[in-house]
Amino acid sequence: MSTTPKDANDSGLAAKDPAKRSRALLIVATIFVLAGLTWFVLWFFVFSTRENTDNAYIGGNQVALSSQVPGTVVAILTDDTQHVTAGQVLVKLDPTDADVKLRQASSALAQAVRQVRQQNDSVSEADATVAAREVDLRKAQADLKRHLPLVAAQAESPETVQHMRDSVSQAQATLNAAKAQAQSARAAVEGTDIANNPNVMQARANFRAAWIAAQRNTIVAPVDGYVAQRSVQLGASITPGQQLMTVVPLHDLWIDANFKENQLRHIRIGQPVKISTDLYGGSVEYHGKVIGLGAGTGSVFSLLPAQNATGNWIKVVQRVPVRIALDNNELDQHPLRVGLSADVTVDITNDKGPALASAPAQPPAETSVYDQVAAQAEAEAEKIIRANLGTSTDASN
Repeated sequence: MSTTPKDANDSGLAAKDPAKRSRALLIVATIFVLAGLTWFVLWFFVFSTRENTDNAYIGGNQVALSSQVPGTVVAILTDDTQHVTAGQVLVKLDPTDADVKLRQASSALAQAVRQVRQQNDSVSEADATVAAREVDLRKAQADLKRHLPLVAAQAESPETVQHMRDSVSQAQATLNAAKAQAQSARAAVEGTDIANNPNVMQARANFRAAWIAAQRNTIVAPVDGYVAQRSVQLGASITPGQQLMTVVPLHDLWIDANFKENQLRHIRIGQPVKISTDLYGGSVEYHGKVIGLGAGTGSVFSLLPAQNATGNWIKVVQRVPVRIALDNNELDQHPLRVGLSADVTVDITNDKGPALASAPAQPPAETSVYDQVAAQAEAEAEKIIRANLGTSTDASN
């Protein structure tokens, strides 16, 4: 259909109509204002109240398991990916040499107890000798005293009296020697009972060391966790400190989120955090809280720190690790693994808290497995001491 000149003129007039053009500009301006207002509202109520980063990784304790004594591996009772509990035997070493040393230490402890008992008996014997020599001295003095008047009356020869004086002197010297011997015997046991005698304590310490060394031929898990990086092999001859495997507890995990330096302005300890990981495709949301901020950037603690005081310097935005604690109940329902990446969002609405920790925190990891070994060694030493005290003697003598 052709356009008549009259229709073309009407279209040109409409395009040049100021009212229609103003209306179109008003619509466009309104759209831009609404978009800006929407962005401002989103920024004020959403974006300005959170800091987000995907440069975050799951962390946890990695308990390196090694031997404390040399030996040959005779049994491996666990493997990678398996769960172990604290105190569970993981590796066994050949116990032959340790058993021999333990028997020697046990005999030495028993012998030390018996020697101290003998020293106590020697003290009693020495005291009895002193008492006998005192009786001899008093008898010699009484004989001399009885014969002195006879000498004055010339009824007794002076030689006889002189012999009696010599007997008194000899009895006195014998008594002094007996007292010195008794004092020497008493010095070995004075001030302590049998169990706390220095010789017994030394033998007891040697026995405890030998007993603990024998127990260390069975290597146990210090904590609950999962085995990783098993390198020990059957029949291998290992040395103290050689790493055998790693036990990774999947409780008490944390996240190290590396925020840019311009994101740290409002991050504070105690702020709530939301976390998602690729492991569950973002369908699981974890909740944690900020427990600390790193004392420096990663570049400062690197093997070769950056030398910024050079001529060719380029500014690079640095990152600081922020430690985030996770909820163990959520970890039980949806376990995580050490080293996984995460996306974290910190709620910075309340930024009045401290930026640096001011009080010592609880120990991040501890175990009481080895305390039991020391207590058992002490109990075994006590048994040996009791067994060698005799029926008529106890530790308080």
